Amino acid sequence: MNYMDLILMIIGSLILMIGVLLGVAFLTLLERKVLGYIQLRKGPNKLGFSGILQPFSDAVKLFSKEQIIPYKSNFFSYYFSPIIGLFLSLMNWLVIPYFMGFFSFKLGIIFFLSITSVSVYSVMISGWSSNSSYAILGSVRSMAQTISYEVSLALILLSLIFLINSFNFMMFMYYQNYVWFIFILFPLSLCWISSMMAETNRTPFDFAEGESELVSGFNVEYGSGGFALIFLAEYSSILFMSMLFVVMFLGADLFSIMFYLKMIFLSFIFIWIRGSLPRFRYDKLMYLAWKIYLPLALNFLIFMLSIIFI
Repeated sequence: MNYMDLILMIIGSLILMIGVLLGVAFLTLLERKVLGYIQLRKGPNKLGFSGILQPFSDAVKLFSKEQIIPYKSNFFSYYFSPIIGLFLSLMNWLVIPYFMGFFSFKLGIIFFLSITSVSVYSVMISGWSSNSSYAILGSVRSMAQTISYEVSLALILLSLIFLINSFNFMMFMYYQNYVWFIFILFPLSLCWISSMMAETNRTPFDFAEGESELVSGFNVEYGSGGFALIFLAEYSSILFMSMLFVVMFLGADLFSIMFYLKMIFLSFIFIWIRGSLPRFRYDKLMYLAWKIYLPLALNFLIFMLSIIFI
């Protein structure tokens, strides 16, 4: 690899990150609009045409506010954990199945699972370093929830790995030329949708941020830029998980406009569910992960193995 290739990869990565952050900005606007209409009211509609400039106004407001550091917090871990969280959620985007000589991940699925596992630490450190009892409760809940649902995510992915016989996300495109995997593995796709909601701490599984009992959970002590970075990391993960669902179950043709429309629709489902469903009870969340999704994913895994070996 020469220097030109390296420079092109860096420029391409920067363009990708800027695109993701812009997507996140407009996803927040979409969420506020959709939730507004679900609750029979208008969303943001003052700034620009129909509120189109609202996300940029919010960003300027948040990043220009004073950064307040709690007196008893552990300064370095408190300060850097939102940055690490955003960095990890943006790193996940490198596994998108590109065709150009950009980043070619033959082990993209393992990379995704590794980054997802490590991203638990940013939430844990955010809660612990704040030295607030509510924040610690939120981060402990989030850790238990994320680790539980990672097991079912990994097993669902393992079934798909046996189906495509590769760890490369690119293979999903080749294997879905004639039929999408959602038709073959419909129960698994439903499990994946709810598991990715639990993984990204979204309603009805938003126990890390249970406002009714934990004030705001693990991010209760964060304001201004720190809160904005945590917010960006969460919405970047939502967009990434939507993209991943489309790659895995709805045909992965990146050159088609339908790919991006399907991705927007999946993001809309996240918002729709937030506006429709109340928060789960915590014991039911754990029951769902260990008593329903885990056996189902294991049964599908045995079924896939039987197909391969027959």
